[in-house]
Amino acid sequence: GRSDRPIGAEANSTDEFAADALAVMDATASERATLVTLSCGALWGTILAANHPERVDGIVYLGPAVRLAPGYPERDVAFDEPLDTDEGWAKYNSFYWQRDYLGFLEFFFAKCFNEPHSTKPIEDCIAWALETTPETLADTTRGIAFPRDEDFGEMCARVRCPVLVIHGDADLVRPLRQGAALAKATGGQLVTLEGAGHIANARDPVRFNLLLRDFISPPPAPRRWTRAGSRRRRALYISSPIGLGHARRDVAIADELRKRHPDLEIDWLAQHPVTEVLAAHGERIHPASADLAGESPHIRSEASEHELNVFQAFRRMDDILVSNFMVFEDLVREERYDLWIGDEAWELDYFLHENPELKTSAYAWLSDFVGWLPMPEGGAREAALTADYNADMIEQIARFPRVRDLSLFVGDPEDVVPERFGDGLPPIREWTEAHFRFTGYITGFDPATVADREALRDALGYGAGERVCIATVGGSGVGEDLLRRVIASFPAARQRVPGLRMIAVAGPRIDPEKLPSVDGLEIRPYVHDLYRHLAACDLAIVQGGLTTTMELTANQRPFIYFPLARHFEQNLHVRHRLERYGAGRPMDYRDSPPDVIAAAIAEEVDRPVDYLPVATDGAARAAGLIAELI
Repeated sequence: GRSDRPIGAEANSTDEFAADALAVMDATASERATLVTLSCGALWGTILAANHPERVDGIVYLGPAVRLAPGYPERDVAFDEPLDTDEGWAKYNSFYWQRDYLGFLEFFFAKCFNEPHSTKPIEDCIAWALETTPETLADTTRGIAFPRDEDFGEMCARVRCPVLVIHGDADLVRPLRQGAALAKATGGQLVTLEGAGHIANARDPVRFNLLLRDFISPPPAPRRWTRAGSRRRRALYISSPIGLGHARRDVAIADELRKRHPDLEIDWLAQHPVTEVLAAHGERIHPASADLAGESPHIRSEASEHELNVFQAFRRMDDILVSNFMVFEDLVREERYDLWIGDEAWELDYFLHENPELKTSAYAWLSDFVGWLPMPEGGAREAALTADYNADMIEQIARFPRVRDLSLFVGDPEDVVPERFGDGLPPIREWTEAHFRFTGYITGFDPATVADREALRDALGYGAGERVCIATVGGSGVGEDLLRRVIASFPAARQRVPGLRMIAVAGPRIDPEKLPSVDGLEIRPYVHDLYRHLAACDLAIVQGGLTTTMELTANQRPFIYFPLARHFEQNLHVRHRLERYGAGRPMDYRDSPPDVIAAAIAEEVDRPVDYLPVATDGAARAAGLIAELI
């Protein structure tokens, strides 16, 4: 992105691009490298491999744009002459680019990503292309004009390194025959991706990565094998790192699984803050966890003041999900497990359905919500995108029902929102009841251990005359603005509520030293077994996350919750469930300055509650179903 944009065709020739690649190798002290090229990158990759064989260990071509075989006839249009039409490939024209550059980009990248459900890579490529100008693009197009066929053929013959050509047979930009001709000219291997388009590294990243891995570093032959009857029972647990709620319920499920299979060994592939909970419970965190890309920092970077468009944040996490699935794939290739458990492990579920041949174990999926839903602020565009993501998921499961051996909904059928997946798609509850088993809610703790509030308060150091208010905003770090505002409300709230004691819990991802200090208010960092304090409090102020609100519901404690703006799960899925239980008071952060929060504290701290009872056997029910897979 920091490269300059030289003017003129000569400055953008294939030789110049090849020299640039060599300069990068020199700057990074890379004496030798395997080259990976996309489309026109095949031209300067070939120049580099032919002219500098001592620097190139191998070359991988993806969708190579080479004229060793005929292209698509409809692409034979003049580039630097005015045309009397703008239809189809006539948009690949310098005059059209000056008139409607965005129109060209939309056309071109729709051709590049002709696979269904490709909205995200199309958006990305258009955004990147808009960082340059049509004039620059025209210069590069003129500069990389194809070498004469005989010159390029001779250059291919001089390539001596191993060659892999990957080409989709549904590529609408460059036909498969061009990739086949390049493989023949270089003596390389051709891999055809059936049904794939032009940029398969983005649309089929797992398969592309595996092809790269095996080309660059072929897997060694196995040196050890264990007879089936001698193998230990082993499970690999992948728990979502977005917040701490998944970890608590997953530890509870793991404990119940061990009751049913005492010999079961459980490894965890997890990242912070989940690892905090796992370490506190003595669970084994697999060393491969250190290679995971962080999801929580990404989520926090997507948030603004008490606002998080979590659907778009998820879409923009695609690179992280690919990377983390590859960590998983490397792990399970080396170590065998009887069972994989994924608690909202989106990368695992999506890429297993995209690559079902990689499934080598029983697999259980857990989630506490089903269906991406649009928020009103997102308008028609967000409604279309969420429907497309839902349709993709529905199609995956319909085509490969064998991938999930068990799908568990953490809750009851009534907890599923009464919405549709989108226009023309089925009702969410109806579909969920047909494809999931229901565990009831999983609190992650035994309510009997906190039933005696008087003894609990005494054990935690809360006085009989104190009215304890706990403010906590989860484990992802996006609730800092809410925590600051609640802290600011404390002086006014203390005037209204005699004996008020407020404790602000920063959690694992907010630095308590950076929070404002207010006389009489306590600030604590991460608190293990926070549910005990919530069970003992007189009032809690929280975000709209499911786990904390349901812990409070289970313990019949009054609470105020502030769903993050534009967060569809908190505003729609969680709120629907809480309304069913008759639990909590929702408030809008945007309409709640400190004095309003102080007034709400005074109103709620003594309010009697009578919520629907929450299931106490959810972990046991989940474990009983999962145990059947081992």
